[in-house]
Amino acid sequence: MNLIQSSLIHKILPPRKKSEGNPPALILLHGRGADEDDLLGLAEYLDERLFIISARAPFDFQFGTGYTWYDILEIGRPEAAMFAESYSKLVQFFDEVKKGYPIDHAKIFLFGFSMGTMMSYALALTYPDAIAGVIANSGYVPEETGLKFQWDKMKGKPFFVTHGTYDPIIPVSLGRRAKELLVQAQATVSYHEYDMGHQINEENLNGMMKWLSTQI
Repeated sequence: MNLIQSSLIHKILPPRKKSEGNPPALILLHGRGADEDDLLGLAEYLDERLFIISARAPFDFQFGTGYTWYDILEIGRPEAAMFAESYSKLVQFFDEVKKGYPIDHAKIFLFGFSMGTMMSYALALTYPDAIAGVIANSGYVPEETGLKFQWDKMKGKPFFVTHGTYDPIIPVSLGRRAKELLVQAQATVSYHEYDMGHQINEENLNGMMKWLSTQI
């Protein structure tokens, strides 16, 4: 797969199985210190009908390899300017994806891990009509960013939210907070905690696979 230049560098993986009409799409958003290849390793386990798009965060990660969406001032508080720029680029990228690829606009899902989960929440909660559902792993809702979330449009919106009970990076309490906010907004939330750290394990992956296949 070749790198594709746009507002966000990305790679695509066309559906392995044809479906009637344009296929559903899944946008992968990685965590800090990773890149567009990180979550693509899960693609072989996901529904074969999906058109998969894996994006790279826009900033170099200064404390190691890979890329990041923003710097962290403290847990739950992104550096404002970097977050704003990443969010703006993600919104532009999402628009480019819809215009540039033959996908079903009514079935665009987001898959985030860690910092990618925060970006997934940011996009889904500000453009709820454009997102069919979200898989949110080991992250939190970025409440301290000044974004105006459309909670009144969350009713029935499907979310699959997971967190490790022993997560040393992002406490499980923040995953529970995300669940609380989504349930209050009457979203349809499938929430799961696993005996793991800051990761995706086999049980978690199996749950995501089944949930996503039922959605599409």
